[in-house]
Amino acid sequence: MKKMETKKLYRNSSNAVFGGVCAGLGEYFAVDKVIIRLAWALAILIGGVGLLAYIIAWIVIPRDTV
Repeated sequence: MKKMETKKLYRNSSNAVFGGVCAGLGEYFAVDKVIIRLAWALAILIGGVGLLAYIIAWIVIPRDTV
């Protein structure tokens, strides 16, 4: 029987542009980090809620240990 491997969400500092939030989310959900960054940019441009969400994610998501 295979052992289930747990994934952990963290900010990826090796692929970070600002805080590593988008790179970390991209790795966690197995999605290209560019798509995540575009989604954040759209959320910031449409209503500005994305900026607040990014800052909260930056504070809440722990940094990687690398």
